Amino acid sequence: MKELVVVGAGVIGLACARRAQQAGWRVTLLDRDFEGDRASHGNAGGIAVSESTPIAVSGFSLKAARWLLDPLGPLAIRLSHAPRLLPWLRVFNQVGRPEHFRRISRALAALNDRALADLAPLLDDLGLASQLHRRGALTVYETDAAYAADAGEWAWKRELGVRWRPVSADELRQLEPALAPVFRHAIMLEDWAHVDDPLNIVRALRERIRQDGGQLVTADVAALALDDPGRPAALGRDGRRHAADRVVVAAGAWSGALARSVGDRVLLESERGYNTTLPAATGMLDREVIFAERKFVATPLAIGLRIGGAAEFAGLDAAPNYRRSDALLALARRYLPGMDERDARRWMGHRPATPDSLPVIGASPASDRVLYAFGHGHLGLTQAATTGAIVGDLLADDDPRIDLRPYSISRFNKANPLC
Repeated sequence: MKELVVVGAGVIGLACARRAQQAGWRVTLLDRDFEGDRASHGNAGGIAVSESTPIAVSGFSLKAARWLLDPLGPLAIRLSHAPRLLPWLRVFNQVGRPEHFRRISRALAALNDRALADLAPLLDDLGLASQLHRRGALTVYETDAAYAADAGEWAWKRELGVRWRPVSADELRQLEPALAPVFRHAIMLEDWAHVDDPLNIVRALRERIRQDGGQLVTADVAALALDDPGRPAALGRDGRRHAADRVVVAAGAWSGALARSVGDRVLLESERGYNTTLPAATGMLDREVIFAERKFVATPLAIGLRIGGAAEFAGLDAAPNYRRSDALLALARRYLPGMDERDARRWMGHRPATPDSLPVIGASPASDRVLYAFGHGHLGLTQAATTGAIVGDLLADDDPRIDLRPYSISRFNKANPLC
C-alpha cells in the first residue's frame, strides 16, 4: 500500500487526507496540536462560492489609508511587522490592475464553481449533510453611493457565473427582520451556503480518518527533506523523520517555511481574522449577512451568532489583539439591536493569505512527490473539498479537471508573480 504524509490537520489537510484514504493510500497526519485552535475551527462558516474576485485595494486608496490609521479598522498592519510584509504588499498592490484582476477572478471562479458539488459527497461521507444550509447570503448597503460604487464588481461577478439578484429594502425586512431598518439596498447571493459549525467538520474528518486506519502523529514539522528521491520526508523539530511515497504540505499560514526548505519561494502571510460568537443569539438571522460598508459578517451558526471579519497583519507570533473582536461586536450592536451577548466568546485565527488571493495547489518544482495545498485565505472551508479532490487526482496521476497553472507555487519564482 502506498504511503502518504500530510503536514497540517486543518480542513484542507484533512480533506486531502480523506480523499487519499478513500483511494487506498495509507495516511499519516502530522500536526503540532490536533486539538489546538486554527482558522478551520473558528471561521465564519460560510461556503462563499460567490467570492470569485481577489481581495485587493489597488494603489492603496485613500479609504485603505484611513483604515491603516485606525488600529481597530477593517485593515491593520502592526508596525513591527511592516518591513517583513513589504514584498507581499508590492504584489498585492498590483492585483487590482484590470489585466490581473480578471485573470485571477477566473481562476478563483474555477475552484468555487465546483465547491458545492465537491463538498456534498464529503459531508455525506461524514454523515453531516443536514448541517449544510443553502439559504443564500445577503450583502447589505446603508447608502446609495456604496451600492452604486459596487455595481461594476457585481456585473463582473455575473459574467463569472455568480447568481445574484437585487433585494429591496421592504423584502430585506421580510427576509431578516432582526436587522436594523437602515439598509437601503441588498444583494441576495443565491448559491452561498453556511454550515452549523466548521469545527464539527474538522472533528468529523479527523475521526473518520482515524477510524479508517489513519495515523495522527503530534509533530512540529520544521522542514522537508528530498535526499531520498523516492521517499520525501517531513522533519520534526525533535529530529524525527516522517517519510512516505508522497508528502502533502497543508500547514496553512506555516506552509511557507516548509516550501522554502526545499527551495520553493512563496509569498504567504497570516491575515489574522477576529470574531465573537454569541451562543444566546442563535436564531437571530436566517442566513449569513455581509455588511458591505463596514467589512464584517454575521453568520447564524448552530452554536450561536458569529460576528467576524477584518484583517490584521502582525505575523505568526504576535499576541492577539482582542479589542478587534470587541470593535466588531460594537459595530454589530448598531445593526442587530437587541442581540443577546451573554457568554460571548472571542477568537483569532491565522488565515493563510497569498497576495493574489489564489491558493497554492500542485506539485513542487523540486519534486513531484511533494504536493502543496495551502494559501486559501478566506476560502479554506469553501475550497477544502475541491482541493482534496484535486490532490486526490494528482496522487492517482489522473486529470484534475482544472488548469492548475494559476495555482502553481512556481509563479512566485518569477520577478513579477502576477505575470
